[in-house]
Amino acid sequence: MYLARFLHSVIVVDAGDARAKLIPKSHNSPGFPDGVGGPELLGRLKAQAQRYGAGVVDGRVAGAKKRDGTFVLTTTFGTIRARRMVLATGIVDKAPAIERLEEAVAAGTVRLCPVCDAYEAVGKRIGVVGPEHLALKEALFLKEYSGQVTLLANHPEDISEAARGMASAGGIDIWDTVEDLVARATGFDVVMAEGAPMRELDVVYPAMGSDVRSELAVALGAECDAQGYVLVSRHLETSTAGLYAIGDVAEGLNQIDCVWPCRHRSNTYPQCTSV
Repeated sequence: MYLARFLHSVIVVDAGDARAKLIPKSHNSPGFPDGVGGPELLGRLKAQAQRYGAGVVDGRVAGAKKRDGTFVLTTTFGTIRARRMVLATGIVDKAPAIERLEEAVAAGTVRLCPVCDAYEAVGKRIGVVGPEHLALKEALFLKEYSGQVTLLANHPEDISEAARGMASAGGIDIWDTVEDLVARATGFDVVMAEGAPMRELDVVYPAMGSDVRSELAVALGAECDAQGYVLVSRHLETSTAGLYAIGDVAEGLNQIDCVWPCRHRSNTYPQCTSV
């Protein structure tokens, strides 16, 4: 939208799998006091960009090269040549093997961004699943919103004694022998191993990390960090001249619907300083 209003010729290649499509209803977006669903928000943004002349084309970029200062993109609908290129390819969340996961996300019983929507989980029974170094940080953050936060593990050895000590100090429970999470309309039945009584949760937060979609950046010679996030300057330009990266592919903020200009990481919660 901004590029079009600056009278630049701009085309957006939209693969149709934006992470924001997963938002059942966001109450964290300014201007929508009653909340807005991800698909509706994306539709509004697309219409606003098109109003000012931006082209939005459904398709994918299969490859990209830079020749004589021009980016040449091979797409599913033809070839694009551009003087500048902006990557907004984002990330893909790693998720637990929960049957009907998409339905649970839509119902709000699986939530992907505590910075965005922990407010909606106030006072609920929350389970956090993932590697201990990620899950513990998320659990401690969520403890600000609920007195019932639990780390879920398949085996006792999945969580170290050091992590157990920090969890105990923070008032976080640990369920060591979780065998399955069975979705129901308002939460989950937690099946425990060896015939232990079934337990219940209202919300599950996966804290399993994500895969960064930085393949195009790598193909164009842009530098990335160890996790795959694209390194950018203060003007969001990569190490490849004329190639820019914005959003989660560069920031590592991993928020679905935040518009706050977070630029650094805090000690309390590594993804945001605006909480």
